[in-house]
Amino acid sequence: MSKLTHIDETGRAHMVDVSGKAVTSREATAEGFVRMDAATLALALSGDAKKGDVRATAEIAGIMAAKKTSDLIPLCHPLALSKVEVRVAPADGGLAVTARVKTAGQTGVEMEALTAVSVACLTIYDMLKAADKGMTIETVRLLTKSGGKSGDWARA
Repeated sequence: MSKLTHIDETGRAHMVDVSGKAVTSREATAEGFVRMDAATLALALSGDAKKGDVRATAEIAGIMAAKKTSDLIPLCHPLALSKVEVRVAPADGGLAVTARVKTAGQTGVEMEALTAVSVACLTIYDMLKAADKGMTIETVRLLTKSGGKSGDWARA
C-alpha cells in the first residue's frame, strides 16, 4: 500500500502541499442510489411531493455541495470548479444519482464528485422521508477520475 499523503512522518494529519504540482485538466464521476418503495418513487417522479420537485432540488443541492466540499472535508483544498453536473434519474427500485465534476488545477475533484452525490442522495431522503422513512442510501462510489500525476482510473 502506498504512503498516505495526508499523514506526515510523525503521524499527524496535514493538508498536502500542491504548490509544486502542474495545473492539469481533472475530472471525476461518482454515483449513488436511493432505494425506495414503488409508491415513493412514483411520488418523486410525479412532482407532487410536499416539498416540491425532488429531482431538481437534489440536483441543485449536489451542485452546491460540490462547491462547498473543502468546508466539509477538513483536508480538502478549495477548488475553482469549472463544471459540476448532477443527474437524478429513475432506476429499478429507486433513484440513481450521478455527478461529474471538472477543474483545471493542482489536485483532483474526486471528493467534490462524491460529496455532490452524497448530498443529492440526502436531499432525496429529506424530501421524501414523510412518505417513506425506510429508504436506503447505498452504493456511493467513485466511478472514474482523470488527470494529475496518478493518471486515469476507472472502476472495473
